[in-house]
Amino acid sequence: MLNAAVSGERFVAVDMTFRNSAGPEKHQAVAVRNNADLSSFYRCSFEGYQDTLYVHSLRQFYRECHIYGTVDFIFGNAAVVFQSCTIFARKPLPNQKNAVTAQGRTDPSQNTGISIQNCRIDASPDLVLDLNSTKTYLGRPWKLYSRTVFMQSYIGELIQPSGWLEWNGTDGLNTLFYGEYDNFGPGSDTSNRVQWGGYTLLNATQALNFTVVNFNLGNTWLPDTDIPYSQGL
Repeated sequence: MLNAAVSGERFVAVDMTFRNSAGPEKHQAVAVRNNADLSSFYRCSFEGYQDTLYVHSLRQFYRECHIYGTVDFIFGNAAVVFQSCTIFARKPLPNQKNAVTAQGRTDPSQNTGISIQNCRIDASPDLVLDLNSTKTYLGRPWKLYSRTVFMQSYIGELIQPSGWLEWNGTDGLNTLFYGEYDNFGPGSDTSNRVQWGGYTLLNATQALNFTVVNFNLGNTWLPDTDIPYSQGL
């Protein structure tokens, strides 16, 4: 099920709610599929379970949004930055594992990825009651060159100590790029994170590559939207 598809260049949404009401039993149920270049969403809510927000391609920006889901609920291959968003993992089906992201970069030359900065990763009320029996991870590699970073964000206790989850055995674990920088909160401890070749603790210089200015060239198009944004770290 697909509730909204966005493809127009420079699309802007403000104070809107996108909801897929299929529920977890329907498995993949997208609320928004976005392949609009230079698109931005401000104070919007994306509500679903599996595969809620499909950040399909091109340059995208999300500010002060709420995103709800379970399995791979932010996924795709855009060059996308999320700033000051609240990301809620929900209670999945029995035996399912939650993954906040599933980034789909297929080639190392692609300048795509998911950058999550100054956000809050937390459990929705239904998951809070069931934290002990549900495992939640920051992400897993949908494609071999999957690229995702979490920076300067609050990571709640819902996130497993290992942080990240395999997709299919060892596929992509040495070719992906997963990074964390200056996060805080009970789930941000990196001492027991995965030992994959593609996982790294970012330094400030590396983290700067995933800011609005450098990652999706937001300085060249976001001022036209009047949506607030942070340029750097």
